[in-house]
Amino acid sequence: QLQLVESGGGLVQPGGSLRLSCVASGIRSDYLAIGWIRQAPGKEREGVSCISSRGGTTTYADSVKGRFTISRDNVKNTVFLQMNNLKPEDTAVYYCAAPARSWCRESYIGSDYTYWGQGTQVAVSS
Repeated sequence: QLQLVESGGGLVQPGGSLRLSCVASGIRSDYLAIGWIRQAPGKEREGVSCISSRGGTTTYADSVKGRFTISRDNVKNTVFLQMNNLKPEDTAVYYCAAPARSWCRESYIGSDYTYWGQGTQVAVSS
């Protein structure tokens, strides 16, 4: 089993930045792609970003391109999501999740993801 624990969420003003972290433990996480998925109140889950097992491939939702950057440190079993120029519409619970494979799809499919963290709340408000 793979355990995923997110941290780094909080309240930030529009235009601000946050850095989310996802620490993996259990089975070898460096064999797996890792994704960030968010869910705003009353809305369906949305794939935000994904990074392949070695970090060579990354994908982003159109809504966050140019503002968010995903990265990973396989020595520390940690995946990061740097979020800049945050907007109120970025407000959501952010989940770290892993599919049972090493690569990322171009588009988010929720059923792909086998392992999920508990989520961290991000609120963007003035």
